[in-house]
Amino acid sequence: MTIDEARSAFPALERVAYLNAGTNGPLARQTVDAMTERLRRDLEEGRSSAAYFESAFEVRKRVRTKLAAIVGTDESKVALTTSTTNGCNVVVAGLGLGPDDEIVTTDGEHFGLLGALAVSPARVRIAAVCDLPPEQALNVLLAEVRPRTRLLALSQICWLSGNRFPVEELREQTGVPILVDGAQSAGAVPVDATRFDFFAFSGQKWLCGPDSTGGLVVAEPEALPIAAPSYMSQNGYDGASFTPTEGAARFDPGWAPPTIVAGLDAALDVRPEGGFERAAEMAERCRELLAERVEVITAPGESTLVSFRPEGVAADVVTSLHGRGVIVREVPGKGWIRVSCGWWTTDEDLERLVAGL
Repeated sequence: MTIDEARSAFPALERVAYLNAGTNGPLARQTVDAMTERLRRDLEEGRSSAAYFESAFEVRKRVRTKLAAIVGTDESKVALTTSTTNGCNVVVAGLGLGPDDEIVTTDGEHFGLLGALAVSPARVRIAAVCDLPPEQALNVLLAEVRPRTRLLALSQICWLSGNRFPVEELREQTGVPILVDGAQSAGAVPVDATRFDFFAFSGQKWLCGPDSTGGLVVAEPEALPIAAPSYMSQNGYDGASFTPTEGAARFDPGWAPPTIVAGLDAALDVRPEGGFERAAEMAERCRELLAERVEVITAPGESTLVSFRPEGVAADVVTSLHGRGVIVREVPGKGWIRVSCGWWTTDEDLERLVAGL
């Protein structure tokens, strides 16, 4: 599928410059059609026949396989979650860290990760790297690692600045297990999740899936205890004991509505060849255009996010742009605006952004 063919599947792109997939990606006709058809089928045939469950499990398997391919791992390592947050909670709760343990994170994390860390009894050490140039982040992070560090927990791409955090280098140099928040990387940039112990990501952002979808990669599923079992966690049970499901599927949080899973299944097929390269090209073009008139926060070649400091109040500028059909978002607490450049972004979209400024 070419980029033009794939782009034509998204009606919203005909109306607006859609530059906020870092929050929610646009929906394709195929995605909505698949959800509608599944719901219609459930309406007419019910939801308790053998055929209903057989088809529901088949679509779960297809989605697990497709997600695994996108993040570069084996399907046996992938759990189907409801969000990046859900995946982070599965990992942190399962590790069972105590008050004598420490976790290293950054000051540029989303609450989807920070919330899980906040309720852990472990001490959380925060490396101040969000406002630093990307090349300075590694040494600052390494300085926070102590003998009691049991987990590194940080984003591959900072949702605020759009800069990358050195997750691969940090894991390699410390040997400490790492939980990577991949919300701004899965589907946006090439990912090799085999380099991490845990990789949590979203389905509704760069993968353009429905809400309440996501994935979690667990490198060694049998080594992570199940902290919150669902019916999907077991292959059989007897009294208060059960036999865990094989692989990372044991961490599936429950029976996701087949309607939602069918939508994600369809969304994952509307991905053109050369999408990663196109998104990177558009992000660099965006940086160039913005740099001519405002301060750009994101360093070159970092991600498909571009954050900048506007002239005027960020919230007011976002509202003004929205009125002109340009969808971006304010970066909370920073006075920045964040632009999300996808494979669907065009030169015309970026020109509308600049004209709106």
